[in-house]
Amino acid sequence: MDSSKPDWERQAIIDLAESGLKEQRRARRWGIFFKLLGFAYLFILLISFVGFNQAEFESVKEPHTALVDLVGVIADGEISSADNVVMGLRDAFESEAAAAVILRINSPGGSPVQSAYINDEITRLREIYPSKPIYAVISDVCASGGFYVAVATDKIYVNESSIVGSIGVRMDGFGFVDSMKKLGIERRLLTAGEHKALLDPFSAENKFERAHVQNLLDEVHDKFIAAVKRGRGDKLVADPLLFSGLFWTGERAITLGLADDIGSASYVAREVVEAEKIINYTYKQDFFERFAGNLGSAMVNQFKMLTTQPSLN
Repeated sequence: MDSSKPDWERQAIIDLAESGLKEQRRARRWGIFFKLLGFAYLFILLISFVGFNQAEFESVKEPHTALVDLVGVIADGEISSADNVVMGLRDAFESEAAAAVILRINSPGGSPVQSAYINDEITRLREIYPSKPIYAVISDVCASGGFYVAVATDKIYVNESSIVGSIGVRMDGFGFVDSMKKLGIERRLLTAGEHKALLDPFSAENKFERAHVQNLLDEVHDKFIAAVKRGRGDKLVADPLLFSGLFWTGERAITLGLADDIGSASYVAREVVEAEKIINYTYKQDFFERFAGNLGSAMVNQFKMLTTQPSLN
């Protein structure tokens, strides 16, 4: 640059600024390129993973035992919701290569509605595929709603130390009326509907409302008992404590008629089904479903904190 020309200093500054801007643009373009490349790579991986899951069962031709897991709380929005468990069961029954289905349960229970949905679907699938048996295999726990599901199967296998039973219904709550009086707290509650504040923990217990809720629990309990009797039939022992909500070890459950025999999933596949190869048909959420589900669950959980509902726990 010729320093003898006027305004050469100004021109030098402009050239340096333009050079810096060009370098920033170049770096930004490369940054965008590599980000897009990374996103494309992840997208291809996700699509490949989802596609593999969808085609996984269709490609299986050799005889095998289908396995579906029911783990944790049975509730809408949870991994063991009726929708998720039913999808796995349908895939398992529809597979021509599956000789039988094992429903492996490790659950303390949950929603009576979700449990009933699964029970009904197992009954329906057994009618559609009468030559394909379904066995329940209990690992650690099969209580309440979990047992509601298990009784719909052909046979129930347990471990000697499994926890089985809890045929009952519960609804939890608290009462803070006396504590509020001691602290000098005044309760101000407005409702439209005489019993809209039913079970409000900050109000005195209402005998009529208590009786109403008890009748509701008894109705759900009766349906639970009917499902157990329908599924277990003459195997049940006449014991007055059977439907009391108590639970027993797997070994004791067999003597009570709540279970049939000792056995794990591998034992049932090898010795009972005689198809030792096990393929897991448990429904698995893809990345997008898990993301949307977690977002929705966070919102629903905030609402659940404000409500009370009966459960088979």
